[in-house]
Amino acid sequence: MRTSYKMLAAAFLSATFMHSFAAAETVLRLDEVPVGELDPAKASDYADSVLMYNLYDTLVIPKAGQPGYDSQLAANWETDGKSYTFKLRPDVKFQSGNPMTADDVVFSFNRMVALGQGLSYLFTNVEKAESVDPVTVRFTLKEIYAPFISSLTRLPIIDKKLVLENLGAGDGEMKDWGQAYLSGHAAGTGAYKVVSHNPQEETVMAKNAGYFLAIPAKAPDTVRYRYGLEAATVRTLIAQGEHDISSSWLPPEVLKSLAADGAQLLEEKGTTGFYIKMNTTKAPFDDVECRLAVSYAFDYESGVKMVGVTDTVSQGSPATGAIPVGMLGALPADQAMKKDIDKAKEHLAKCKYKPEDMKVELSWIGEVPLEERFALLMQANFSELGIKAEVKKLPWALFVEQISKPENTPAISQVFVNTMSGDPDTLLYSMYHSSAGGTWMSPEYLKDKDVDALLEKGRTTTDEAERAKIYTELNTRLRALAPTIFAQDQTAVFAASSRVSVPALSDPSKAYALAGFGFTFRLMEMKD
Repeated sequence: MRTSYKMLAAAFLSATFMHSFAAAETVLRLDEVPVGELDPAKASDYADSVLMYNLYDTLVIPKAGQPGYDSQLAANWETDGKSYTFKLRPDVKFQSGNPMTADDVVFSFNRMVALGQGLSYLFTNVEKAESVDPVTVRFTLKEIYAPFISSLTRLPIIDKKLVLENLGAGDGEMKDWGQAYLSGHAAGTGAYKVVSHNPQEETVMAKNAGYFLAIPAKAPDTVRYRYGLEAATVRTLIAQGEHDISSSWLPPEVLKSLAADGAQLLEEKGTTGFYIKMNTTKAPFDDVECRLAVSYAFDYESGVKMVGVTDTVSQGSPATGAIPVGMLGALPADQAMKKDIDKAKEHLAKCKYKPEDMKVELSWIGEVPLEERFALLMQANFSELGIKAEVKKLPWALFVEQISKPENTPAISQVFVNTMSGDPDTLLYSMYHSSAGGTWMSPEYLKDKDVDALLEKGRTTTDEAERAKIYTELNTRLRALAPTIFAQDQTAVFAASSRVSVPALSDPSKAYALAGFGFTFRLMEMKD
């Protein structure tokens, strides 16, 4: 009998242990460069986008592994070319418990336009948004805007009632439009909720039990999204099993070392370019001949080799222009940018500035150490033309502040820019339209009527074949103007522990043509 009691007790303890083990909370730990912006109307960079995709939802989302868009908060939609009418899902609630209605969609649109920050420029062609009934919303455009559906991936829907209950100080009926509140809280329908938020250090998120779609049990229960970790720190944490996914900014040799130690290498392709941008408003790069000279002097092949990780994985591939290879309007791979020092000298001879009189500031972002290598490569390349160059490290926050005015903008800036919505319009318009200067995406301050005309034509042409021709012509024009050294097409490579599975970043059939969307946490799996 005693033996039976002992066996029962052992069985009970074993069952209790197994239940506790099975019910143990899973925690995903990953990092990005700061600052993490929670307010979705202000989101513009990678970290902001990842937060937005998980805390909020949009009317449509990109299809997995193919072009096009699927419904998300919308059940369906129809259009006559200038107006788009969406039927909303009737079963969606915000994290507050408030039901989502057409009024929330209209409020979200009006708020983004009123604040005029982030990616609000995507909606300048929208005349109005209106609630037809509680589950129907209509957008009326000023003119045909071909990328409109793709732009809606960047219009997260906000809980109007919650925001109105939390308005801060400000002028007018909407005061601050809830900016103070949304800088530290979320008001979305997303699969994850904010637990805590420090924009310089970490955002902690947890599963939203009331999410309108089923969240797989193996998706992470808690996410710790860290900001500004040093490469050496990330390397150590992953090696010790205390971190799960790195940012894409680790140097290639660190990625290679982690892979050799058993880490996965996750990839995101076809959405981003690495652009070395020249300030066209002041000497020497206000002269197109000087811009062409340094563009031909740049060693593209060495640049690609610098970011090689393994024999099969690299952080970059040869660029053919402003549009990454494979995207609508891209030039073919056999037209890759190449160094040609003879052509560089021919253009320099036509430049109105003498090389011995030039001193070029080559800036690089302090949070992205790899950029220093490109700055040093440029310094060596430019010296072949007799151009002196000074390498200068800039923290991201200071860089963003400086480029808001052309007179403060460095001669050379290095940035990675993605398509924002998956359409070439949202890649190029924000960089090269005359109205776009002064953001981190557009430190060139380019003003060219032909570029403007092609960008505007690309927006109003609905036939995809015609749009492809327009963007190919635009690409060719940008190569001729050389406001940018099109250094390479970026492949974002992330080191990951073996305890996390990310199909969207490891299986091309499940990949998304929208930068950052692969970090939708509900689509990930944590392994035992």
